[in-house]
Amino acid sequence: MRLTKSSASVRVTQMIDHSQAQSAMLLERVLSSPESRTLDVKRVSGKMVQKALETLCAFANTEGGVLALGIEDPAKAKGAQRIYGVQENPEAVDELQRKVRTQFKPGIDGIRFMRLACTLRDGQAGHVVLVQVGKSADVHSIVVDGTWTRLDASNREMLASEITDLAYQRGVRSAETESVAVPLELLDTPVWRSFVASRGLRAGTQAEQLLRIGLADKIGEAGAEQILPRRAAVLLFAEEPGSLLAAFGGRADLRLMVYAGKEMGMDAVPNLRKPPKTIRGPLIEQIDLAVKAVLDELAQGLTLASSGFKTRHQYPERVVKEAIVNAVIHRDYRLNRDIMVRVFDDRIVVESPGLLPGAITSANIQYARSKARNPLIAQNLRQFAVPPNIDDGEGVRMMFGEMAAAKLYPPQYRQNTEAAVETLSPTLFNEDRPAVWTEVNDWMERNGPVANADVCRIAGVDTLKASKMLRAWVDRGLLELLPGRVRSNAAYRKPAQAEEQLGLLPGDDGHGG
Repeated sequence: MRLTKSSASVRVTQMIDHSQAQSAMLLERVLSSPESRTLDVKRVSGKMVQKALETLCAFANTEGGVLALGIEDPAKAKGAQRIYGVQENPEAVDELQRKVRTQFKPGIDGIRFMRLACTLRDGQAGHVVLVQVGKSADVHSIVVDGTWTRLDASNREMLASEITDLAYQRGVRSAETESVAVPLELLDTPVWRSFVASRGLRAGTQAEQLLRIGLADKIGEAGAEQILPRRAAVLLFAEEPGSLLAAFGGRADLRLMVYAGKEMGMDAVPNLRKPPKTIRGPLIEQIDLAVKAVLDELAQGLTLASSGFKTRHQYPERVVKEAIVNAVIHRDYRLNRDIMVRVFDDRIVVESPGLLPGAITSANIQYARSKARNPLIAQNLRQFAVPPNIDDGEGVRMMFGEMAAAKLYPPQYRQNTEAAVETLSPTLFNEDRPAVWTEVNDWMERNGPVANADVCRIAGVDTLKASKMLRAWVDRGLLELLPGRVRSNAAYRKPAQAEEQLGLLPGDDGHGG
């Protein structure tokens, strides 16, 4: 686990002042939003500093968030009566700014302090301060105060096992590098020999070759050493990697499920069009077989359950292949679950064990810098004569571009942290994207949640038409109702926005306003 970083290299933005209009808008959003996984509020006192450090540490270790200083808890006051301002104890804010540079291990990069001018609860002019921190690629602790995670509206110190799990989730550690007690002769397969020829490995035994390219380890004391393959080697070359790795708590297969209709049925008999198909083998063959199987299904078309007519699938082949390649290469191989490719009448869902690595979120995945969870696997797949991946970090961006060119909805990425095994699920919709969605989506990128009145103004439609659009987008999972809102003041966000750095504000990853 990487737990060292020079504090001198940590970027902490100096206090940023916003315009009066911006300040009013941001403050209104803070006051109208409940405390959550991405928002915390605190009055400023001497005891505030340590609690604030715990919150910022927790945000960095989860999905990022905003700490609003100078605001009372919503359970203790309402509306403008919550605005006490940082004038209560400005020295505490100064102390917090100093400590964020030195008290995190490793240092948290890119913390932003934003000062908002406002009218305080007593009618005087004052300021509140928003402290923004993004999801981090590292696992952070506070010096002599532990490692913290963010819950729905509070912080909790993490157990040692949870810290280890988080290191795997973030890609700080990867199961691919772990040695496994699998006999090397089980890796002497046609795929291994093809790899050797393609890569130009000549000298030495198979064990020596695996050691030389970082796919094996020497285990034991000098004179009694044993050479064991790393998990990546088993995945790349063994005929049945899933069977071999089951003894070590992982899985490595892929299952294809083709459904009749648009949902998974809840009856005792599944609504499958045909028996599930399990795809096994070394990763390069598994990818080829899985892509071919899915594309063959799509080429045949599906008979719509309600009408008897065949549906035509419009997904670009490159996008389908990239979704499967990404699932196989970047899944978390320590988790005991197969990849599930689910084909419905109106969409494809690829469920991959594990969450997004590094600082990537569902909200910024289109723009964020690529982060390989399993670099050994990705690098060595490139060495085959016909590699399945270019590994240039542009695959996801290509998917968005190809879906846009085909006039389809963009890929929708969801992270499921509630299931027994956490999964990442990109969804590809087999449905034309109305032009107005692009305009509404762009508006949300700049401004955050959208309301009925906003859609009326953007699309030039009446309230009833805007309501139908919003309901349709909610039904497709493209939007969700903002928590804490009633029908009279309903607002909607993309599900990914729940994971954004601010939760309630546009992101700062270069694509928002």
